[in-house]
Amino acid sequence: MKRFAALYAALDATTSTRDKLDALTTYFSVAPPEDAAWASYFLAGGKPRQTVPTRLLTEIARERAGLPEWLFDESYQAVGDLAETIAHVLPPAARTSGLGLTQWIEERVLTLRGATPDTLRTRLVAYWDELDWSGRFLLTKLIGGGFRVGVARQLVVRALADVAGVDHKLIAQRMVGWTDARQPPDAARYLRLIAPAGTSGQKSRGDTDSAHAAGATGTPQSAQDPHEAERALPYPFFLAHPLQSAPETLGDPTHWLVEWKWDGIRAQVVKRDGRVWIWSRGEDLITERFPEVVALGDALPDGFVLDGEILAWQPGAQAPLPFARLQPRITRKSLTKKVLADSPAAFLAYDLLEAHGADQRMTPLIGRRAQLDALATSLADTLARDLLRVSPRVDASSWSMLAALRAQSRARGVEGLMLKEQQSLYGVGRTKAAGTWWKWKIDPYAVDAVLVYAQRGHGRRASLYTDFTFAVWDEANGVRTLVPFAKAYSGLTDDEMREVDAIVRRTTVEKFGPVRSVTPTLVFEIGFEGIQASTRHKSGVAVRFPRMLRWRTDKHIEDADTLAMLKGFIDPATA
Repeated sequence: MKRFAALYAALDATTSTRDKLDALTTYFSVAPPEDAAWASYFLAGGKPRQTVPTRLLTEIARERAGLPEWLFDESYQAVGDLAETIAHVLPPAARTSGLGLTQWIEERVLTLRGATPDTLRTRLVAYWDELDWSGRFLLTKLIGGGFRVGVARQLVVRALADVAGVDHKLIAQRMVGWTDARQPPDAARYLRLIAPAGTSGQKSRGDTDSAHAAGATGTPQSAQDPHEAERALPYPFFLAHPLQSAPETLGDPTHWLVEWKWDGIRAQVVKRDGRVWIWSRGEDLITERFPEVVALGDALPDGFVLDGEILAWQPGAQAPLPFARLQPRITRKSLTKKVLADSPAAFLAYDLLEAHGADQRMTPLIGRRAQLDALATSLADTLARDLLRVSPRVDASSWSMLAALRAQSRARGVEGLMLKEQQSLYGVGRTKAAGTWWKWKIDPYAVDAVLVYAQRGHGRRASLYTDFTFAVWDEANGVRTLVPFAKAYSGLTDDEMREVDAIVRRTTVEKFGPVRSVTPTLVFEIGFEGIQASTRHKSGVAVRFPRMLRWRTDKHIEDADTLAMLKGFIDPATA
């Protein structure tokens, strides 16, 4: 636990990629396999489940520290992070623990869930008394389910590749599904993760000599036959870069395969040995959420993996529905007939990664696409057209023609264009080594809005007010009032964040726990990708992916936009 706490502190203390990579490599070089398994799980994005309710956790810490409620609350507001507050106010440790990370997680943290309040009091006090400040901070983060660290998954992959002495693409391949909570990490899985390529008894789907034709007869959650589970996994997703320069810099447009950029759930459909699995880009197994896509998989031949997008799409319609129509398929616990009817789904394929059990990723895109088109044609007589859709190509002889088509994106229900080198291979992650994919998105919706509430950030921004709520003017009934409609925390520089923080502190009107209401004085341009009517919000609207585009120091709050303008962005067909 001490070693992992030190790593966590080192990662949180720097923004240098080189320093983070060195810290990760040092840790994985010396950590026991069972501890390295859990560490890589958390660092790669695995989410610990909350094992103690926040209110009870706060109460136990306050009692142990001997602080009145008001003083603990003031301390929390000053620090801005509950785990850090608890680590600061607890009395010094009575003893030192030598337990490793695995013992702490499996024998202590996970056993807290469901325990009685009295049992939790006894255990938490004993655990805190064995740890120094950094250990207590980390433990409380894990207990509260709030573990986050500023390290990219690809950096973890690079560190493990350096330690293992294998190509990072192989590690990335093996780590697909690594953070699936239904298959807990352990020493055996970790040793397979870092084993040399082609090692006898240690093969995984990423090894160049592994046979993809060997299908999966178990489920990915099965821990009894890990090799069987690994063969059911998808490939690491190849990601596109945002196009920030003029498209003319890319040369001849006929050298690029151009498609619409769809607004859905990126997914791979895996079919092996008569079984179908659907994986999201976030490596969540979502098979049960989309029975229509499973039906597509049932019709595929064995040994095929398709890459594409799950979209909300009404059968027979010419264009997809807004992404919001797809959300109930993800958030609802059960798929009722009404949910299935109101949120119809379809799979739009745009790449073929495996055919007849053979890995196709090293085949140029133009060849993979030809195979995909041939597959769709071969299934045309046996499969409903609405079930398997292939992303249509956007043909144009010049960039100006493509720009004109891109301007029609919102009317078509898409986010812009995808530009893919015809000779590109299918890489791992966001890389240009295998050829480049660009996403040429349309500009976001944007409105000028007023900052009305502020809350402290997290991590190295925990001491600053960086999470803001924005409002627009509602002019209904002849009375002009500010109505909150969005929260955002990204888009400003560090210097701007510090300047806004100072203004928030000077203009605070009221405090509501960690939230401050402020005198409206600041205007920001807020961008967002989508908007829909919502009965759950006072404003009557919900926006998607809001962020601050710029600080409008040139505008007064009276110049901010109105709720009527905001609602004007809503497509009448989806209202």
